[in-house]
Amino acid sequence: MKRILFFALISILFISSCGTTVERVEPGTQPDLSGLWNAIDIRIVCDSLIRDMLSNPRIDQIIRDAGNRKPVIIVGRFRNESSEHIDTGIISEIMETAIFNSGRLDFVAPAGLRDEIRAERQSQQQNASQETVARMGREIGADFMLTGTVRSNVDRGANRTVRTYFVRAELTNIETNARVWLGDNNEITKIVNRPNNRL
Repeated sequence: MKRILFFALISILFISSCGTTVERVEPGTQPDLSGLWNAIDIRIVCDSLIRDMLSNPRIDQIIRDAGNRKPVIIVGRFRNESSEHIDTGIISEIMETAIFNSGRLDFVAPAGLRDEIRAERQSQQQNASQETVARMGREIGADFMLTGTVRSNVDRGANRTVRTYFVRAELTNIETNARVWLGDNNEITKIVNRPNNRL
């Protein structure tokens, strides 16, 4: 019996020593394990583009021209044209939140969410009381659309890979197609050294 207990204890210790471990990191820091696009890169790029947009003289002029009404923006697509998988929706959401919270510009819901809201409004026409029903044809039209792209350049040599990311954001007048602001960020460059050049 003692032998069985001894082996059971050894097995438990062995299994627990092979288990998954989790290490928390402080906000604003993240280990760069792969050399690929990560959360810190997103934060650097978004902070830079947001600062540039909100301090741009063209945006100041648009806000002045709008008078008492804040200009209204809709967030379009940030296209991933890089060589790796990047969830560009995160970039869109961070920029939208920061610009909206600045209090200088207003936003309307993006296309997918608008479809859900319209379906709910249509349902209310049949099912809600007259006192509480949301009226049709009361949507606010956006003045401008915010879009962008993420591209990457990869340079390989021997056991070293250099990755540089180029992110562009654009604000376009929906009525005229005129570009009213362009912002670029190419601050993210990473040198990845590997025993074997597998990237």
